[in-house]
Amino acid sequence: MAKVTIDEEKCKGCGLCVHFCPKKVLELKKELNLKGYNPAVPVRGEDCIGCAICATMCPDCVITVEK
Repeated sequence: MAKVTIDEEKCKGCGLCVHFCPKKVLELKKELNLKGYNPAVPVRGEDCIGCAICATMCPDCVITVEK
């Protein structure tokens, strides 16, 4: 099983990772981070297949995927 890690304080909540995840592992958090954005968070980590599309799509490079 793969593990997705997101630096929530650097995430700008653009939602690209959420949109492109084929397994719908990520969602935007309802709470704001310190910069005032709704960061992405892994909510169904057990469904992650380790494709790393989320990390590839992230314009701020705040996502890492470990297999």
